[in-house]
Amino acid sequence: MKDNSATQQNFCRKDILAGVRRIVVKIGSRVLASLERGLDLQVMGNLVQEMADLRKAGHEVVLVSSGAILAGRTKLGPNFNKAFNLAVNSLNFKQAAAAVGQTSLMWNYEKLFNVHQVQVAQLLLTSDDINNRRRYLNARNTIFTLLHHGVVPIINENDTVMVEEIKLGDNDNLSALVTSLAEADLLIILSDVEGFHSADPCKDDTACLISVVEMITPEIERLAGDGKHLGTGGMITKLQAVHKAARFGVPAVVANGRRPGVIKQIMQGDEVGTMFLPKQKGLTSRKHWIAHALKPRGKIVVDDGAGKALLEMGKSLLPSGILRVEGIFSVGDMVSCVRLDGVEIARGLSNYNANEIERIQGRKTSEIKTILKYKSYDEVIHRDNLVLM
Repeated sequence: MKDNSATQQNFCRKDILAGVRRIVVKIGSRVLASLERGLDLQVMGNLVQEMADLRKAGHEVVLVSSGAILAGRTKLGPNFNKAFNLAVNSLNFKQAAAAVGQTSLMWNYEKLFNVHQVQVAQLLLTSDDINNRRRYLNARNTIFTLLHHGVVPIINENDTVMVEEIKLGDNDNLSALVTSLAEADLLIILSDVEGFHSADPCKDDTACLISVVEMITPEIERLAGDGKHLGTGGMITKLQAVHKAARFGVPAVVANGRRPGVIKQIMQGDEVGTMFLPKQKGLTSRKHWIAHALKPRGKIVVDDGAGKALLEMGKSLLPSGILRVEGIFSVGDMVSCVRLDGVEIARGLSNYNANEIERIQGRKTSEIKTILKYKSYDEVIHRDNLVLM
């Protein structure tokens, strides 16, 4: 494949990082812990030292940390893990392990940060906290307040109460949502691999590290494969995360968290890990929330004319271009706009519920009031509430 590090003629990591002030650092499970030994306090201490150094240099740090479930499984012992491995549905076991491991994880972070006179705070989130705009803003304001007072927020998914309906999925994607939530300038994802490779380095000796990825293409996605780890995510989830960050206009670096001095090297602009470049014009925080924080409640299938109006002309979605509606959703819910071939072209907040749209689909705006006996909006989705995908 083409080496992305050679395609950016004037690319300089130092230039990209020059204006960075607020940083989200995500640390993966396999960086921090193993099932046999639990939390690796030496690695944790080294990373805490580097994050404390970032703060001394004038940066703000938000930490997204995995490791609670793995730490809990270690503490609960072999009998628990045997039952964990045999369980058909391991959700309850994961919740129990998280409840035990989270206290240990936070206690060690607090102890290690205290060495550097840095206070920490814990935030546990579910998708409900992200999907609900009011709770989303409350979480953002909490983070801003903590940072203003010199506190390092440590964020994780609230695994102890999670069910599939409110599960965010993995901490890679959570870190991207937190990047938007905290309005950060850089996302650093620390894993147990050196970065993004041209092939799976565990299976192919010829695999080489790709220094820079300018755009996540289908070819790049295929290279990610489906590598399995003790944690929830693999390389594919990291690609999803850096793609979300890129759409917010934020660069991201994926690197080996067990490499000594890795954060310092990244911030110096050294050729460490893989840097993923941002979109030149990122989405606003609100549109990023619409595109990536919300789960679609339904689909609106649009005709070619409506698709062109959305994609090429920056128009709102009108009822005349709608062919059919799929799913049950309410006013204000996020829905996907798809073409007849099933390709999603946009997402947005609906001004009408599914039943109302079915009644006015294919009709002119001037007919809405006659059909529904009222008209709240001319547009089914206004362009201010719509994001191209």
